[in-house]
Amino acid sequence: MNIIEITFSILVFPGLLFLISLAFFTQYIVRKLSARYQKRMGPSYVGPYGILQPFFDFVKLLRIKEIVGTKYSMIRVAEFSLILGIAFIVSSTLLLPLSPYNLVSEFDILIFFYMTSIMPLFMLVLAALSMPNPYTNIGVSRLLSIVTIAEPAYFASLIVPVYLATRGKIPFMSISKAYAYVPSLWLQVATLVIMLLSLIAYIISIQVKAMFPPFNIPEAEQEIIAGFETEFSGPILALARLLHDLDLTIALLAGVYILLGGPAPYRHFSIEGVVVLVVKYFALLFIVVAVKNVMGRYRIEQALTQIFKYSLIPAIISSILALMI
Repeated sequence: MNIIEITFSILVFPGLLFLISLAFFTQYIVRKLSARYQKRMGPSYVGPYGILQPFFDFVKLLRIKEIVGTKYSMIRVAEFSLILGIAFIVSSTLLLPLSPYNLVSEFDILIFFYMTSIMPLFMLVLAALSMPNPYTNIGVSRLLSIVTIAEPAYFASLIVPVYLATRGKIPFMSISKAYAYVPSLWLQVATLVIMLLSLIAYIISIQVKAMFPPFNIPEAEQEIIAGFETEFSGPILALARLLHDLDLTIALLAGVYILLGGPAPYRHFSIEGVVVLVVKYFALLFIVVAVKNVMGRYRIEQALTQIFKYSLIPAIISSILALMI
């Protein structure tokens, strides 16, 4: 029975099939809302209201477009790296309470962060460096520069609520244990400020992880062609974009559970619980898209300063306050 549950959880729900479908739908919402901000139509032709356009774009790159490489390109290394990055994100869903086969242990938030932030980023960098190009190297260096500040802020914004919610409980620092107690943190005066600071740090760091304006410096097309994606084409570009969309999707799911309490106070898979999950997910997504479309692009030194001021510093303050109360 466990084998069936594990297989279903990894391949169907909330694993590969569900997560990719949600990632495509998330991309559709991002493109559609961004188009409305910019007085454009956005995806409109493939599927009802253009909803299948992200899937069609993926299939077109994967099956129709060819890979263009140079003498020094390591195409198989790039493909394997991106697939491995996707596999880490998909496997991390077993640590979310959403999974029918939910893995629970002390400090599983650290494993979740490793699988959703460290390894996908490492695999993306490895894929980019496998297709060498001067523009690619610049894009990778810019990417590493900003995530050096953004990832610690993202990590702190998630670990602080989990620490507060599981303090004195077993299993300690577990996502599945924490999410049910998160709503109470928003209702207590002592922890309200900490949660607000964590939410601010999370929103800013998400913009960096998704490489949305004003922090899309690593792929600034007007300056460095397409950054770390310069040499990506065909199936490699399809996998890179899928990895990007999955990275945003799993980060939003993490925010929904760790910062907003998931379906709490309702049960999972109840009608009310599903509605609450959907509302919280798209509330976070709308905030991210709004920031994306009202901001211009920073220069690299400006971006590093703003990430430090508005993401890392709030995350540090919230961490200190959490340890003091």
